[in-house]
Amino acid sequence: MILSKDKLNDWLTTLQKYVFIAPTESNGVILFKRIGNQADIVLDRRSVNSPKWTVLPQTETLFTFTTGHTKKVNSTPKENGSTVIFGLRPCDAKSLSTLDLVFKDEYKDEHYLQARENSVLIGLTCEKPEPNCFCTSFDYGPGSKEDVDILLTDLGDRYYVDVITEKGKTLVEESNSLFTSATENEKNDKNEVIAKSESLFKRGVEVDGLPEKLENIFESDLWKNISMKCLGCGVCTYLCPTCHCFDIQDEVHLSKGRRARMWDSCMYPEYTIHTSGHNPRPTRMNRIRNRVYHKFKYYPDNFNAFLCVGCGRCVDLCPVNIDIIDIIDRVRGESHD
Repeated sequence: MILSKDKLNDWLTTLQKYVFIAPTESNGVILFKRIGNQADIVLDRRSVNSPKWTVLPQTETLFTFTTGHTKKVNSTPKENGSTVIFGLRPCDAKSLSTLDLVFKDEYKDEHYLQARENSVLIGLTCEKPEPNCFCTSFDYGPGSKEDVDILLTDLGDRYYVDVITEKGKTLVEESNSLFTSATENEKNDKNEVIAKSESLFKRGVEVDGLPEKLENIFESDLWKNISMKCLGCGVCTYLCPTCHCFDIQDEVHLSKGRRARMWDSCMYPEYTIHTSGHNPRPTRMNRIRNRVYHKFKYYPDNFNAFLCVGCGRCVDLCPVNIDIIDIIDRVRGESHD
């Protein structure tokens, strides 16, 4: 289908009845936020954050409770209606599908699952990959549509609209008069846009056999060398669209309290500390090694998927220029005695 750009605002207006999340500029930084004015949407640059927080909030109340003579546990009210996440790139959509594997596993996280069920993803083909993007290393690319409900591809004065799921079909049918059928030439134009984007990628990694390689270099000096300049700030985990470590704490005031879940980072020394005071990952070397192994060894072993989508945010924004692409290349070049 085709949506003319002069009709985009009309379509977005119809979507305002939903909770509407899109990338917007705030103090010079592109962030996914809830917005009410479609004029604020910025689509020509990748956001600093991902929309991960829409399904896994940075701080989330799991339930409230009262203590004392009237002990009671109250479940948190469930959100009604859908959330439309507009303008996310295929890498961010892939990240949510990757997170599904752990939150839908043996223990099913009802908070996450409800948020995912209520979300509709309108993706945007990534025309201009950032210098450190490497999503094509993971068997998908800037025009992949399997993880979104709708995918838009910019054809200049119009968008090519791929409707993939029933959720997406519903959003289009609500404004059916705004859309027209695509011609074969327009389909070819879309494919050319995607092919051009794929040709612009400057970086990539070879991930075949990576879990097996990591299995043999756990004790390598490589990890100590990599960790020497790490600050342990955790920015790589907070900006990563697939990192999902969290802490759970009870917050109590007088007789009322709540149990809250909040993001945590495996790069913090407190993350693994035991009640006894023992810490199985006492140094930054232990922690940075664990992060790499979680993404490229443990997660593939458990779910047959890498816990990385090649978005490049951790490379772009690390204050000391630790580069996950470089780490993978060094892992592959590491000898095993």
